[in-house]
Amino acid sequence: MAKKAMAKKSTRKRGPMYFPQEEYETRWANLHRAMRAKGYEIALVWGKTAGTFERSMDTVYLTNFFSTHSGQEPDSLVWNARSFCGAIVEVGKSPELHTDEADPQRDRLPIDNYHSHLDPIQGIADALKKRRIQGKVAWVGSDTLPVKYTEQLRKATPGIDYVYEDDLVRDIRLIKSPRELDMFREGGEMVTAALTKLIKAMIAGKTEAEAAAAGGAELLRRGGYWHRIAISHGKKSAYPESNPLYGFSQDAPKVGDICHAFIYGPIWQGYWLDPGRSFICGRKPSAKARKLIEDCVKVMEAIEEKVKPGARHRDVSRHARKVHDSVKTEECFYDTSWPYYGHSNGCLWEKPFLLTDPDKIPLEWEFKENMVASSEAFLTRTGVGTVSFETNWIVTKTGIEKLTPLPMIWF
Repeated sequence: MAKKAMAKKSTRKRGPMYFPQEEYETRWANLHRAMRAKGYEIALVWGKTAGTFERSMDTVYLTNFFSTHSGQEPDSLVWNARSFCGAIVEVGKSPELHTDEADPQRDRLPIDNYHSHLDPIQGIADALKKRRIQGKVAWVGSDTLPVKYTEQLRKATPGIDYVYEDDLVRDIRLIKSPRELDMFREGGEMVTAALTKLIKAMIAGKTEAEAAAAGGAELLRRGGYWHRIAISHGKKSAYPESNPLYGFSQDAPKVGDICHAFIYGPIWQGYWLDPGRSFICGRKPSAKARKLIEDCVKVMEAIEEKVKPGARHRDVSRHARKVHDSVKTEECFYDTSWPYYGHSNGCLWEKPFLLTDPDKIPLEWEFKENMVASSEAFLTRTGVGTVSFETNWIVTKTGIEKLTPLPMIWF
């Protein structure tokens, strides 16, 4: 059934889609196989696609849809669940998409079965009832759809047994296709150029806001985008951002100050990259600041030198932990907020993670060829400051291909 239905290719021309039609059809076929393996004929995939990319990941991956509404607006007498959409996926068929967008640009969508609603929850409920669905349905996005809307849908579809399967789509997009890898390379070039502009501005003593403007302008000029431009320096180096409201302040570093900066988010085509570097204003580090940066680079190198197909995350993390402990630093804000040495990159940062506590990592987690992931490390010493680094890369047959190959040392 599935092979017969999926063999019929769409003949409609798609205009400005980045990925071709067949890329999406391959994704659907992969999802259908995963559904069948788990005993599902129907899956309901949720996305929040207005205002932010953070929870658009699975629906963007399957349908390339993103709402132009401003965000999750409060419910009103006119609309309900604005910013949310759901794709009904049936084995052997292209997805049926239900959204809050009345008139999307159809030539940007790989699907034909599109429905808009002022209330996407009710619209999806009606569509499921029309199909006379009973029994088990995979629910992808239990961590995405708010409780209020979940209860509305359950009440409207009493004959359906929803089973949470939040990793169903995430698992099939862990290994990237050749087109995705090329897209990541393009995004890596964009964000590397942007972060280079930012770093040079900070080294020259520009304000954080001026440096963010320089980096952001370069990324925008190339057609990319970001979620946060995070900058701090000097006494604020203990934190990732001098001003948590926006990510950067209007303060300027002094010569010798430790600075760090990250540009991260859906850099290109909704896929996330998140490189960061620490450096010294004026390129004149104190001896202690130089040592702190060099020690953090050692941890980064320890992570990257062990990555190859078949390497277990637990072993890579244990090697990094050994080097980390050898340089004898103190626990910092970063350690408690992000207790890992890296993560997978996709439509956000995702599992599997390189946890800083190797014993917590599942034994079955291992690197595979064509995964996209990161290495990251944070070190702090009292009286010196905090430094942080992150690099994104592709897992190759023999090791890694760096997507964001900025210099580690800037002095």
